[in-house]
Amino acid sequence: MSKSESKPEPGKKPKSLAEPQSGDNRRGAIAGLIIALVILGVGWWLARDLTAASKMQDCLMSGRSNCNVIVPAR
Repeated sequence: MSKSESKPEPGKKPKSLAEPQSGDNRRGAIAGLIIALVILGVGWWLARDLTAASKMQDCLMSGRSNCNVIVPAR
């Protein structure tokens, strides 16, 4: 390579790769955000379900026969 090929000429912009459009960047970010929220929601639901199952199992393992959750009336 000669020096003229490696340096851009004065007044000309250097060649660059095609820049992605801003709409594509936002679409990917929104899709990522939606996926993250879905994973967070499933994780929260799973944690609550496993906690309830663990409490029920602890109650049954302690020898009690009535482990139903009592919901107070309003």
